[in-house]
Amino acid sequence: MSPMSVLTRDEAQTRAKLLDVHRYEITLDLTRGDETFDSRTVIHFTVRGKKKATDTFVELKPAELRSATLDGEPLDPGTLDGNRLPLKGLTAGKHELRVDTAMRYSRTGEGMHRFTDPADGETYVYSNLFLDDVQRVFAAFDQPDLKAVFDLTATVPEGWTVLANGITEQQHDGSWRAATTPPISTYLVAVAAGPWHSVRTEHRGLPFGIHCRRSLAPYLDTDADEILDVTRACFDRYHEKFEEPYPFDSYDQAFVPEFNAGAMENPGLVTFRDEFVYRSAVTDTERQTRAMVIAHEMAHMWFGDLVTLRWWDDIWLNESFAEYMGYQTLTEATRFTDTWVDFGIARKAWGYDADQRPSTHPVAPEAVDDTAAALLNFDGISYAKGASALRQLVAWLGEKDFLAGINAHFTRHRFGNATLADFIDNLAGATERDVHAWADAWLRTTGVDTFTPKVTRGADSTYTLTIDHAGSRPHHITVGLYDQDLGDEQGHLTLRDQIELDLPQTAEQPIGKRPALLLLNDGDLTYAKIRFDPDSFATITGSLSGLPDPLTRAVVWNALRDAVRDAELPPTAYLEAARTHLPRETDLAIVQGVLAFATTQVADRFLTPDQRPAGLTTLTALCRDLIRRTEDGDNPGLRLTAVRHRIDTAAHPDTIAAWLADGTVPGGPELDPELRWRLLGRLAVLGAVDDAAIAEELERDPSATGQEGAARCRAAMPDPEAKRAAWEAMFASDDLSNYLFTATAQGFWQPEQADILQEYVSRYWTDAVSLAARRGPAIADAAGRWAFPVYAVDSETLALGERCLGEAELIPALRRKLVDQLDDLGRALRVREA
Repeated sequence: MSPMSVLTRDEAQTRAKLLDVHRYEITLDLTRGDETFDSRTVIHFTVRGKKKATDTFVELKPAELRSATLDGEPLDPGTLDGNRLPLKGLTAGKHELRVDTAMRYSRTGEGMHRFTDPADGETYVYSNLFLDDVQRVFAAFDQPDLKAVFDLTATVPEGWTVLANGITEQQHDGSWRAATTPPISTYLVAVAAGPWHSVRTEHRGLPFGIHCRRSLAPYLDTDADEILDVTRACFDRYHEKFEEPYPFDSYDQAFVPEFNAGAMENPGLVTFRDEFVYRSAVTDTERQTRAMVIAHEMAHMWFGDLVTLRWWDDIWLNESFAEYMGYQTLTEATRFTDTWVDFGIARKAWGYDADQRPSTHPVAPEAVDDTAAALLNFDGISYAKGASALRQLVAWLGEKDFLAGINAHFTRHRFGNATLADFIDNLAGATERDVHAWADAWLRTTGVDTFTPKVTRGADSTYTLTIDHAGSRPHHITVGLYDQDLGDEQGHLTLRDQIELDLPQTAEQPIGKRPALLLLNDGDLTYAKIRFDPDSFATITGSLSGLPDPLTRAVVWNALRDAVRDAELPPTAYLEAARTHLPRETDLAIVQGVLAFATTQVADRFLTPDQRPAGLTTLTALCRDLIRRTEDGDNPGLRLTAVRHRIDTAAHPDTIAAWLADGTVPGGPELDPELRWRLLGRLAVLGAVDDAAIAEELERDPSATGQEGAARCRAAMPDPEAKRAAWEAMFASDDLSNYLFTATAQGFWQPEQADILQEYVSRYWTDAVSLAARRGPAIADAAGRWAFPVYAVDSETLALGERCLGEAELIPALRRKLVDQLDDLGRALRVREA
């Protein structure tokens, strides 16, 4: 059999011209054991008028192809070539294809994932059919523009319930049948089966439900009102924005185990990673993130599900819009009114980083040749940069015209497929502005523009502003002018004026007297890096926390972050800024974002080994300040954040070992499972726990999260045998699920353990390549992201990686990750050298 083939754009276009696909009848039997399930598919399709017979193919990846018939005539199972079953001699008119297979369950989050909960022994299965993975569950003409209606029936063990795209009902024979869907793409078909715990309600006449595995039932019940309130609020707000009503018969949200993404927008059955069912204390910013994901996925019911891209070059039509709408709608409809701060400090950095690597691509690339290439574009550019571009578009166009264009798009393409050209035409019909030129400048280009202010004094002692604009895109921005509050000794700044400017400038901009701080892109309405004039930078050094608006402070922190990454600001200066200003910061998203960058990037990568101990000392002192500030109990989220980072930056075990022994942090919080595993993980890194302590903790918490915590801790121990066992589990055995692989990899590489890890740096390049080839894209992505020797910041690692890229046969998912990691490694080296 030939290797599995990815579908090319040319092949998809050829097949779309040939076929109309009408209906799938899918019958699944999930009672056949732990390894495989039965899948029977009937596809009703039409071949468009042809004078002579023609050929095509259907995709499937079976464990066993038992039989296939075309219009009642048997096909030879031996003709299955990789994942393609040829359909030869097709004449114009209607046809019926029947395929009977056994399919393999997955442990990697692809296809039909099977999970047995270690907490209670219950088993759950769910589908994730994105891109090529529908073929792991049923035979299909697997491309987004061959939409069809779907009828699904599933036989499951007694005591299970079945969730699907439509309302499900149990039949007299015990099987479950889902209501027929409207026309949808193959990758959006969904089924989830198991002994779910469900909370059901109704809204606007539609059934709503949230579901999780039974062992998480108490935690889902605790948060059910919050989850459903957000769901209802976003649902109502989208109906105010969109003229097309919600297009499906129900709305279920299933929190499923070992899910690879944050969530998946299956129509009527959104699947989420079940870490969003919180077992331990979380901050309000983390609750906001969950709410944003709910809003994002609901936006997809229109952007992606009702109107679907024709081919994967327009993935931004799905993701950028859902990202923008998720943040904006959450701000408008719920208690989470500062979501754009979190977007600015955390999410947007994902886009900036991706856009400065060699693997960058336009938001709307002109050529995505095949599905393997398409998978690589689900990144910070398609999500964060695309959402930033849309936010800038709304600022330039106005929300009224923007929504008018969107609604015209929905009406013209409902239950169909559309392209970038279609969307831009619909927007252009709603405005007199040149949207086509905007799209070319913003969506067809790569890279990040940079703004640098130049302040000039005039003869009358007033000043003008000229902005040096490195880049080619037009921008509509706000410039904030801030003065020191002369009656305040705490360094507060007051907003004097906000000036709206279009870039590139046509003339110098008068600004009156010189402000203490001149801030470009105040309000964060565009996507660009900003720099400071010398006087403004001096003001920032002393008064950053004195800025009145959290979104303004987020813009400044991002500018400092960019300056560190571009080797223009010493990483120690960033740590000092954090030490000075975070104790006075009131926005939790900013505290979390700055501490995350300071810990995982500055301390762990940008500081040299000689500088790192002092960096950890600075961060430890900062966390102590935050813990002291929260002793009155008024800000539990800030305290929890400070405690987490105090654990992560501990250079000595004594204090945190005492917390673990006592079961509490003095003054709170008491240790829940997340904090206990976090403490044990850091103590493992420092060599202060043994395997017996890890086993004892696992006995206390035998959940799936506990299993992952134990794997992480064991891999983190500075012991040659522990490292060998972890490496063998990741690279020599294929037994680890996607989550257990990630947990092991997270524990393995530690900057404190460079000597004991040295031999594995050279082994990584061959072992990761063979692992990716065996286990496929999901594990390849994890191997490139989590198992990469991220703390080996030296020229030898860079040379090994470049040799691997040049000589090894790499699957696309691993190649992309290695290109990105090596570029980040080179950047870290430049920062250290500077």
